[in-house]
Amino acid sequence: MEVKLIINSAQSGVDLAILEEGVLTELHKEKNDNSFSVGDIYLGKARKVSPNLNASFINVGHEKDGFLHYHDLGPQFSSLSKFVKRVRSGKQKSPRLDNFKLESDINKNGKINEQISNNQHIIVQVAKEPISNKGPRLTSEITFAGRFIVLVPFSNRISVSGRIKDRDEKQRLKRLIASIKPKNFGVIIRTVAENRKVAELDKDLKDLLRRWGKFHRNLQRAQPPRRVLGEINKTSAILRDLLNNDFSSIHVNNKDLALEIQNYLASIAPDKAKIVKEHSSKREIFEHFNIHKQIKAAFGKQVNLKNGGYLIIEHTEAMHVIDVNSGNRAISGQNQEQNAIETNLESAKEIARVLKLRDMGGLIVVDFIDMQKKENQMKLYNQFKGFLREDKAKSSVLRPSKFGLIEITRERVRPETEIKTTEKCPSCQGTGEIQASILLTDEIENKLDLVKNRANGGEIALCVHPYVASYITKKNGWKGLVGNSLKKEWSGKLGKKIDVREMSSYNIMEYGFFTSEDEEIEI
Repeated sequence: MEVKLIINSAQSGVDLAILEEGVLTELHKEKNDNSFSVGDIYLGKARKVSPNLNASFINVGHEKDGFLHYHDLGPQFSSLSKFVKRVRSGKQKSPRLDNFKLESDINKNGKINEQISNNQHIIVQVAKEPISNKGPRLTSEITFAGRFIVLVPFSNRISVSGRIKDRDEKQRLKRLIASIKPKNFGVIIRTVAENRKVAELDKDLKDLLRRWGKFHRNLQRAQPPRRVLGEINKTSAILRDLLNNDFSSIHVNNKDLALEIQNYLASIAPDKAKIVKEHSSKREIFEHFNIHKQIKAAFGKQVNLKNGGYLIIEHTEAMHVIDVNSGNRAISGQNQEQNAIETNLESAKEIARVLKLRDMGGLIVVDFIDMQKKENQMKLYNQFKGFLREDKAKSSVLRPSKFGLIEITRERVRPETEIKTTEKCPSCQGTGEIQASILLTDEIENKLDLVKNRANGGEIALCVHPYVASYITKKNGWKGLVGNSLKKEWSGKLGKKIDVREMSSYNIMEYGFFTSEDEEIEI
């Protein structure tokens, strides 16, 4: 399977899209201000201990206090608390834990007020980003994720990903890690570590120990609430967690970012550094790879299927509801049951993609098309579970109810991705009255002299909605007269060729002029 990572760098942040065989499967947005990202470690202050909830609210600097449940303290909470006190008092001057005496694990059925008191300083890690009016979900079982392993301080346990099935390989990896890991550090071996050499695992381990050392240094002088150690940026995190042999290319529209990614890949997967390519086309990168169109198709209330069916997706306060419809899908010679199972299986695959793409979480109820045969119901259930296994987020699927509904719960670690697929009328702005849109070309033409002066002699590109672009470039323009296209007329007026670019992300009355360096010309 061919996998491409498309990275669009803009002033507001970085958008990342993953394409599998040309189909958009994941979309991530990284803002310039990436505080409270999953994996960030904070020195917080217990604001309120709530025995009724068996939890504590922790001030980590967000407008809403973070939530820390007793079960998220982790078995080694006493050891972590002891370490924090020793570091902040100056007694623990080294990040090494060889001579650090671990405390006994806390009681898994204990009470929060036995471990935390008001105003206590406490190390926490963001487990779920702030969502809606809720603060971040926190854990004190801190971990450091690498390419091949996850480092777990205050533990000596070595565990292996359940996705590695070969028993001999599991034992080999355990022996290797046991021979190189320092005392009082546990390790979780990730799936991508399968068949890796000890040198690669050792390098990853040393990188994580350096991060632990940085955490130790920052903790010495930190005052709550303060971020002690940030997770790596989302681009690097995606490469670290998802990069495999299926990745054929990484396209980036920013030269500096492309170089940064090449350097990062050279450190974690040297053979993959050459797949990074700087996007040089004049077309905007998401436009070039047809991502804008796929986003609009997948984020609306109605999502169409290839064979004529469609999904209706509603988001309520309590849950997501998805209704499967066969639409105009009807194949002659097939009965209703056969049409239903084929539509349902196609829908199940698309629903699994949409859940991951939109990062939908919580309770999801799917109303598939009714089927009479039990074997078809179980076939749908089993294949649906198989599609969801490809999702990194944890999910649970219940068997079809007596009403034919399938209920899903999906882990939510960050806010759901929401993209508006409806637009306010660009001409009337919702008033119901418009200026004559035919005058748009006159407005553009009147700006040409100003654009020519400000372009400093370089090439000029005009970016417009695809509908407008087709009118500008076609033979007769908008005037319906035999003759040159508007593009050719305007090129003659400017004394140079004007490049007309289609931008489906623009509304129909929006346009912009750009230089050959893709800098917008202010008009």
